[in-house]
Amino acid sequence: MRKINDILDIPKDVWGKTPRITVTGFEEILIENFKGILEYEDFFARINTHIGVVNINGFNLKLNQMTEDDILVTGKINSIDFESKR
Repeated sequence: MRKINDILDIPKDVWGKTPRITVTGFEEILIENFKGILEYEDFFARINTHIGVVNINGFNLKLNQMTEDDILVTGKINSIDFESKR
């Protein structure tokens, strides 16, 4: 039997714990469905998600607009890389 989410074609990031990552230019990254902050400095941030870790490198990084599920990182972003839990 198909799940209701498949029948309605609801994206996995809406109903599940899969993170959605939105990058705006080189100054902003929004991570939805995050679990926690592993490390934070003004030049480096490690954000834990349900499927792995998001590493953000840059300058003057700030953690803004945190909610229970979402976090906005702003500053001069140089690079973003991912560590899969698999």
